[in-house]
Amino acid sequence: MLFFYVSLHFINLLKLLIMDKFLDTPVTSESNMLISCSDVIAIQTGDASGADDATKTTIFYNSGNSVTLTHGSVSTTLEMRDSLQNAMEEALKTSWTEVAFAYVPAKAVSAVAVA
Repeated sequence: MLFFYVSLHFINLLKLLIMDKFLDTPVTSESNMLISCSDVIAIQTGDASGADDATKTTIFYNSGNSVTLTHGSVSTTLEMRDSLQNAMEEALKTSWTEVAFAYVPAKAVSAVAVA
């Protein structure tokens, strides 16, 4: 029982040492939004139901939350999704002291909805 307690205590300590990363995302006519790179399980073209794949891209998190970006129409279906994935990968490679990664989206983002 002591080993289990110590193991859980150690895991909680590790959580404190892991820094979250965010994409500092410019949004048209609004201030920049910070979009979490942590706990992402999928990035899908379209909204949560898969509709509007030319102008919306949705990030799904393990927590059950999602973030939908509304953006300019893409020329290829995967353009915005790939842009987000590549930016998240680069953000996660940075030093733990660099929390916000400046993201330049493939298309202008006009709205960010969190659900």
